[in-house]
Amino acid sequence: MDTCTHEPQPLYRRPKGLNQPRNLSSVLAQVLTERITSGAMACGQKFPPEAQIMIDHGVSRTVVREAISQLQTRGLVITRHGVGSFVRGNADFDPHPDSSTSLEDVLAVIELRVSVEVEAAGFAAQRRNAQHLARMLSALETLADPSMSHEAEAAADHEFHRQIALATDNRYFVDITDHLGIDLIPRKRLNNAAMNGGDRSEYTLRLQREHQAIYQSIAEDDPIAAKAAMQLHLSGVRERLRHANFRS
Repeated sequence: MDTCTHEPQPLYRRPKGLNQPRNLSSVLAQVLTERITSGAMACGQKFPPEAQIMIDHGVSRTVVREAISQLQTRGLVITRHGVGSFVRGNADFDPHPDSSTSLEDVLAVIELRVSVEVEAAGFAAQRRNAQHLARMLSALETLADPSMSHEAEAAADHEFHRQIALATDNRYFVDITDHLGIDLIPRKRLNNAAMNGGDRSEYTLRLQREHQAIYQSIAEDDPIAAKAAMQLHLSGVRERLRHANFRS
């Protein structure tokens, strides 16, 4: 198994009693990003196991997973279900992806998501387990935190949808979600305030309600309601995108 060629530097130690996994995940994501963009981790290189990253940096498994999810959102990492996570490399990394993506492209991605994720939500409601629900809920809690950056919100949004894909128990749903990466989450590319007449708080609350409806339907083992909630959510995203202004 390929590993980083130099000794990893541990993250700062949290003071006793301080529990800030989301902040730590952002720090870890930045550390890993710097290794990738500097070439210390080569394109195609497989990431060490989660347990090894936990030991190297003194963080929890949740922190590691949230950090990897952020790297997936940035397009730096691709995860192959049942195999592991791999570096996509500097050639694939665009620090300003918004400038090269048209509204038509993003709407096309949403169209693909509708065809895939509505069915995924139905399967998830039938096949999910307690761990899937716990991770979905964790992502929703992150999205509800007003102190989160746009990047952290996008990572949590991606993680929520990825957990739904995992709950289908069908690796191809997961592969599609991972392959889409940053294109999966419109909020990463758009000015959130512009998506609802300049009122970002109202837009955020609407997304939270839509996500909560999806989660609740899956938790209640109701595939019909889960599919309807996902359809409503993605249709709403598509319509809001049509009236949004891209960041310059």
